[in-house]
Amino acid sequence: MDGTALNRRDAPQNGLTGRGAAGSDALTAQRLLFDGPSPLVSADMYANVVKGNAERARHFAKLAKRTVVETNSYFGRFPASYWQRWTEVNEVRFGATVTGSARIDVVATDFKGRKRTVASTTVDTEGQASRIVVPAKVQQFLDGGALFVRFTTTSGELTVEDADWTVDAPAALRPTSVVICTFNRADDCANTVAAMADDPIALHGVDNVYVVDQGTDQVQTRPLFQRVAAELGAKLVYITQPNLGGAGGFTRGLFEVQGKGGDPANVVFMDDDVLCEPEAIVRMNAFANKTVEPAIVGAQMLYLLHPDRVHVGAEVANLQKLEAGLHVKNAISDKSAFKKKQDVRVDAGYNGWWSCLIPSEIVAQIGYPLPLFFQWDDIEYGYRARAHGFATVTLPGAAVWHADFAWKDWDEWHRYFNLRNGMITAALHAGLDGRKLARQLSTDLFRYLVSMQYGMAFTLIKAIEDFLVGPSKLTDGGMDAASAIRRDRAAYNETKRYSANAVPDIRPADMVITSAGPNPQKSLEWAVLAKRVVNQWRGRLHPGPVAISADDAHWWHVSLFAHAVVTDRSQEGVRVRKRDKEAAVVLLKRGLTALRRLRTETEVVSESYRLATPELTSRENWARLYSVDE
Repeated sequence: MDGTALNRRDAPQNGLTGRGAAGSDALTAQRLLFDGPSPLVSADMYANVVKGNAERARHFAKLAKRTVVETNSYFGRFPASYWQRWTEVNEVRFGATVTGSARIDVVATDFKGRKRTVASTTVDTEGQASRIVVPAKVQQFLDGGALFVRFTTTSGELTVEDADWTVDAPAALRPTSVVICTFNRADDCANTVAAMADDPIALHGVDNVYVVDQGTDQVQTRPLFQRVAAELGAKLVYITQPNLGGAGGFTRGLFEVQGKGGDPANVVFMDDDVLCEPEAIVRMNAFANKTVEPAIVGAQMLYLLHPDRVHVGAEVANLQKLEAGLHVKNAISDKSAFKKKQDVRVDAGYNGWWSCLIPSEIVAQIGYPLPLFFQWDDIEYGYRARAHGFATVTLPGAAVWHADFAWKDWDEWHRYFNLRNGMITAALHAGLDGRKLARQLSTDLFRYLVSMQYGMAFTLIKAIEDFLVGPSKLTDGGMDAASAIRRDRAAYNETKRYSANAVPDIRPADMVITSAGPNPQKSLEWAVLAKRVVNQWRGRLHPGPVAISADDAHWWHVSLFAHAVVTDRSQEGVRVRKRDKEAAVVLLKRGLTALRRLRTETEVVSESYRLATPELTSRENWARLYSVDE
């Protein structure tokens, strides 16, 4: 069913309205949940039992006598500062259905995290369930701060359920679609779709869920997905297409929604391999319905292996140095949500597409994403949007769990796209300085060679060469580049991963763990590098084999040996690095040639990318890539 949809029909009416006393004119900004979507996630990410005892479930909490429960937690806080800065909202209402007796306080924090009570009510329902609504002003939060709720019982118990934060609904709600792209992660994708389908409130305001399947192991073969497809009915749109990477998969959703025309719409991207918190869809969508001007609204990333840790509060890139994922000033970075709150409001340069909402008006004005296949597509689009006056807001409390970046090895095929696409992005948005970049990459090249990472050196060189080819490398959406880099890297043995107990030609007892010494001083790094180059050239090295941990695999340490077995960052195996002088010489010559060209040709090549961008990001170009006849 290439390019076709299952169960396609007219979209149902969008709806995110609040319940009970909040009235039909209320928009649910976020629900107050008391536990996560998986046992892997601590309930403390949602609400904290400060004193006493409380039973916490997904949609309710039951407090015993003399208990205090606070929602001053990652998912429990209402990010008032962001709502004040970017939306027209000046009041929010906390609502809940309660049974029992307690005092309920709405508490505010400021940009320093200091607390103040802004509203309070006492309830005693005499055993009957009752809906309560407590309003609070969204003001005096401009530089930071949030709202949360404190429940305090004394001589009685309290049950809280169906709790939420609501704001006045807009005159018309925007149609919304969710897009998941996948490539041979059928089980992961089926689980992600199921997580959304099993939370009907999260999908209540969603017209369509697009699953763009680019793999050979297709999601539609999984019983779980078949069950979900039957439940979602016409809301689910399943599309198959050639593998055009994340850029091509996510863009297909924009392409489908934009092609319908009509009212402005929201498109939510969702990675296939995440632990999905469906509440992220509710929060991003509600926020985007209330922004004063269209804005990209992004969810944060939490670490899948360490579920309490926040990847970054808001991020930017250093385009000249090709550095992505940098935290902006005052943004939390790789911190535990139990210990650190994002009280200061921070502005993002872009948001990763693990989960991110893009309004259709932005696409209409700036075009579709570039066909970069993988890596930096989200960064380029965020910076392009900013250049056209559209902000990116990374919304605290909207998040999904994604594989920890620190547990992904840098020496992989995707490093090619990271480098090449970073250069393209910098050429378009930062006036890339080829001379400065060549100096930086020449250092990287020498470090890879002395570390016996010949495949990594090749990857760097190939990325430079293909950047210099110009925009013609993007005409097929990156499919040829993706297959070529995998094939070419396979020629270098150290790119292969082995079980630590099955390393070729090495007995486990022969590998003695060798720890690294202190880092060389910054001022001496080039001198140390020069010495390592000479010793590698002459073979004045410890013969090995030695075992080196992932944390100790610095270039200045690995380069002391002729044979090293290095733990992979994934902790799932090891890489074997062996000195190969002939390979090093070939790569050095080719690398120096590429770097010379980078110094002299970058300005002309950059202009060619700028001239080609309107065509590359056009609907016509993506229709061609999708083989869609319009």
